[in-house]
Amino acid sequence: MSGNVAEMVRGQGVSAPSHLAWLESEAIHIIREAVAEAARPVMLFSAGKDSTVMAHLAMRAFAPGRPPFPLLHVDSTWEFRSLLDFRDRFAQRHGFRLIAYANEEGRAGGINPFDYGDRYTTIMRTEPLKAALDEGGYDVIFGGARRDEEKSRAKERVVSIRNPGHVWEPRQQRPELWRVYNTRLSRGQSARVFPLSNWTETDIWSYALLHDIELAPLYFAEARPVVRRGGAFIVVDDEARMRWAPGEQVEMRQVRFRTLGCWPVTGAIESDAVTLADVVRETLGAFSSERQGRISDGEDGGSLEQKKREGYF
Repeated sequence: MSGNVAEMVRGQGVSAPSHLAWLESEAIHIIREAVAEAARPVMLFSAGKDSTVMAHLAMRAFAPGRPPFPLLHVDSTWEFRSLLDFRDRFAQRHGFRLIAYANEEGRAGGINPFDYGDRYTTIMRTEPLKAALDEGGYDVIFGGARRDEEKSRAKERVVSIRNPGHVWEPRQQRPELWRVYNTRLSRGQSARVFPLSNWTETDIWSYALLHDIELAPLYFAEARPVVRRGGAFIVVDDEARMRWAPGEQVEMRQVRFRTLGCWPVTGAIESDAVTLADVVRETLGAFSSERQGRISDGEDGGSLEQKKREGYF
């Protein structure tokens, strides 16, 4: 970490190297403990910043060997093209077996975020996720969610038990006193394990900076074609598939993303942050949640908690 950035984050009381070392140690402990109890573990990998950092922690946890599980990506079929390129390069470079799973019936049926609203998330993300987990017989599923992202995320335990059908009941969670994690499962249950639960957005960026972790290019500012929609800048990632509103015009803006999802429903922010150090500085001055860029979280009255109860990650 460059000296000036290190001093800056220390001045905010967060993400100094000793703090990051503690978070790293905790995350590695969680990953190792969960794998020790698992029959068929898997790690979800969206190629976003959180799952990329989590995958690097897994590599550190089992070095010099490889992590004993594959990466699973649920492709909504509306992913940013550069994100898919980054996903494939990452898996190949680091020797992970990558499983990409999509709802092919939904793809063939033209299910899209423009016309289907909240149903789109269920059909193209939640249902294929559950199908992929069932098909693989996975009992321990690592995810990169953090408690600071959104209020329903904050209700999760580090080890979050899912009942048959991948149903989540937030009122029936196990205590985790003194950081003791219970991964024992009854028939039909699975565990979703969140090693980054205690991390913040700033911790993620600072850790990536400290360890020189390559992240997806979409997180860094550059001139991109956008339209203004719903108070956000939507990057037109595939003009042929874009659904245009009357009067909309494409303009070039210097933007980047704090969070990544399906490109038609993920808002970018104007930014001059072109390096990791720039992003850390910008994040320290942010006053809004990164997840406010997810336009889909509030569609049609749907809540993230309800989606999670139904099996969404």
